[in-house]
Amino acid sequence: MDRLRTIFSALPQRFGTVLALADASAESGPESFVRLILRSLGASFETQVRLYGVGRVDFVVDGWLIVECDSRAFHEGWAKQQRDRARDLAAARLGYVTIRPLAADILSDPAGTREALREVLEVLGPKLGHGRGSQLRRNSRQSLL
Repeated sequence: MDRLRTIFSALPQRFGTVLALADASAESGPESFVRLILRSLGASFETQVRLYGVGRVDFVVDGWLIVECDSRAFHEGWAKQQRDRARDLAAARLGYVTIRPLAADILSDPAGTREALREVLEVLGPKLGHGRGSQLRRNSRQSLL
């Protein structure tokens, strides 16, 4: 956060409101975008959650959905993909559904990412006993920022 404050101190003051949206638990820009998307959907979520047998995940949304923001830098190569799949299977055994939006998609198409997350929550939530459809439809009219 100190580094961010230093960066923002060199910017015009109008950008100060963006700093207020920063969360020290986000480990990347794409994670920050997803946090804002989830907030705009009215979803409840936790960040950087440790799950037994899985490890730390980027987000747990509404207690059942894991969102992992994947980038080429940290998920390229067969060994890393094998690790990710083993973690997803371990999470499923605990009752979680895992989705992995790509960092490139999050950054280049936040509206499409938002719509996909909204649909996953709306479609799978009620099937898994987490009825949130009406709230998500109401919040789907809000913009990302």
